[in-house]
Amino acid sequence: MPAYTYEALDAQGVTRKGVIEADTTKSARSLLRGQALIPLSVTAVSGGTSADGTGATRSSLFTPRVFNANGLAIWTRQLAGLVTSGLPLERALTALTDEAERDDQRNLLASLRAEVNAGSAFARALAQHPREFSPIYTAVIGAGEQSGNLGQVLDRLADDLEETQALKAKLIGAALYPAIVTLVAIVIVVFLVSYVVPQVAAVFTGTKRSLPFLTVAMLSISAFIRSYGWMLLLTLVSGVALLRLALRQQAFRQRFDAAWLNLPLVGRLSRGYNAARFASTLAMLAGAGVPILKALQAAAETLSNQAMRADALDALVLVREGAPLASALAQKKRFPGLLGMFSRLGEQTGQLPLMLQRAAAQLSAEVQRRAMALATILEPLLIVAMGGVVMLIVLAVLLPIIQLNQWVK
Repeated sequence: MPAYTYEALDAQGVTRKGVIEADTTKSARSLLRGQALIPLSVTAVSGGTSADGTGATRSSLFTPRVFNANGLAIWTRQLAGLVTSGLPLERALTALTDEAERDDQRNLLASLRAEVNAGSAFARALAQHPREFSPIYTAVIGAGEQSGNLGQVLDRLADDLEETQALKAKLIGAALYPAIVTLVAIVIVVFLVSYVVPQVAAVFTGTKRSLPFLTVAMLSISAFIRSYGWMLLLTLVSGVALLRLALRQQAFRQRFDAAWLNLPLVGRLSRGYNAARFASTLAMLAGAGVPILKALQAAAETLSNQAMRADALDALVLVREGAPLASALAQKKRFPGLLGMFSRLGEQTGQLPLMLQRAAAQLSAEVQRRAMALATILEPLLIVAMGGVVMLIVLAVLLPIIQLNQWVK
């Protein structure tokens, strides 16, 4: 049954807004009048489909998502709690719709509730909103519905979303301070070299004495930046734009990601993060009852590194041909050996989801440890480097003054 948002007046003349389910717009207006409300406007909740009901997806680059990553995790946790407590899915969606704080959330949940009331599976209702719910999300929900353990699957899905967000937050937090220090250092150095140094050194250029080598070198750098700084900036922006265009080519992106994995520090972080995400998704899907081939395909899609994604798809082919999962992963050297070891233990003990989840936890902990260690090392190095550059600039300004004092004496 479709859902409609309405705006109506009650008997006291107060405007009320909400969502109502009805077969047609006319039926919705009749239901509102039956509640002693005077309908002002009744609009169908499209929920990602076109108004003509064709199901064409409407997406806009300028329209924010209804649920961000944290919001989706919180909503999934709330739904899991209601369903696990024994509340029917329809009533759980009704309760969450009533508690929604924003109109777009209320409309989305009303659309989901309407589809479920009409007899549609929950996973199918979620699949009609691909912008809000990923294919992996809907696949896990579908597996939970088929197994009859929707509450447990929702709880596990919420755990996975929260763990992913926690890992991302820690990585961003570790990289934020070095990034801010680097940006501020570049701005300060460019300002000193392009403005302060020429102003101070101009006082001594009128003398017939030769300037110190450091001052001459700094003046040359200053003149170059003032004359060609815009060209350097334009070249940098153009290079970034060309790189982004080149990364859209699958072959180049795969070679670039493979080279990225070979970098000394960030390469190991990238490998660990992607492997942890892969193992966590595979564990969640396998634990929900998704067939291993379908689970491998979905887990491979979560890998942001195209080289590792290609390895995961190659492992999928080997598993399809009859090879054990552990053997298939062990042949791909880009995946940490820890993942293959836990996969082998899981296959031997019949507890593959549990072992994969343990592998994901260990890999995540290792990524966090390395990220924090790298940030701890980078912070003092950046400060020392910035101090060294500023010291050179200050010496370039002070050396002529010291030289002038010697001449006076």
